[in-house]
Amino acid sequence: MNAPLFRRTLGSLRVRLIVCAVGLFAWGAVLPLVYSAFGKALGESFASNPVLSQLTQFGGGDIVSLSGSIALGFIHPITLLLMGIFAIGFPLAAIAGERQRGTLEVVLARPISRRTLYLTLVVAGALMLAVLMAAEVLGGVASAAAGGVLNEISIGNAVLLWFNGWLLFLALMAISFASSVSFDRLGPALGITLAFVIVSYFLDVIGSLWPAAAWIQTYSIFDLLRAKHVLMVGLIPEHVVALVAITTIAVAYAWLEFPRRDLAAPS
Repeated sequence: MNAPLFRRTLGSLRVRLIVCAVGLFAWGAVLPLVYSAFGKALGESFASNPVLSQLTQFGGGDIVSLSGSIALGFIHPITLLLMGIFAIGFPLAAIAGERQRGTLEVVLARPISRRTLYLTLVVAGALMLAVLMAAEVLGGVASAAAGGVLNEISIGNAVLLWFNGWLLFLALMAISFASSVSFDRLGPALGITLAFVIVSYFLDVIGSLWPAAAWIQTYSIFDLLRAKHVLMVGLIPEHVVALVAITTIAVAYAWLEFPRRDLAAPS
């Protein structure tokens, strides 16, 4: 790993990181506050209406329990958008984007190998994802404490939720890096990565809202983060293994592919 590049990468993204962390902390705090204020009343209303009850099970979360409200925030598009800025946007801009602009040659003209560059970017990205995921978990815990319902979850399981969420977005970042090193232009890399994320997210949401199609969730990478289960019971070992395996395969591919590709002339 290259320490100056690592510091420069974090420094160049510090404002964006702070803004996204604040946004995730605020978003993480919203749904537990709603639950603490209206959760019991909403639970009684939904219990009498099976259709409404099913619609509240968005992505495995709900708004009638503390664990469910935190889980709902984790699978919501707001979380995906803010985390995606670093899990998807950062890898694409860092390699494919630099290639397209013709600035990657300038970076590699210094005494730094492609693999060192890649490893440094991955470590920086993993650290930023850890900070962002921690912000959302802390937001949920803080609002649950403010609402007097923190005793409904285990702090230890909240830490496990942070770890599981970090692994999920780390896997998405590894996939994005694998796509980024495979193309000389930003468009194809972005298209393939977004197609994978959108289809995977669609399968998870449809499977959670439509009981007859619940089986399709198993084909979604987002099914590997069952936030409510983690908060109530703990990690699902096979999901952790699957996320580590996906990340390892994507990292291994990028590690081998990046040094093999010639640098294209800037457009």
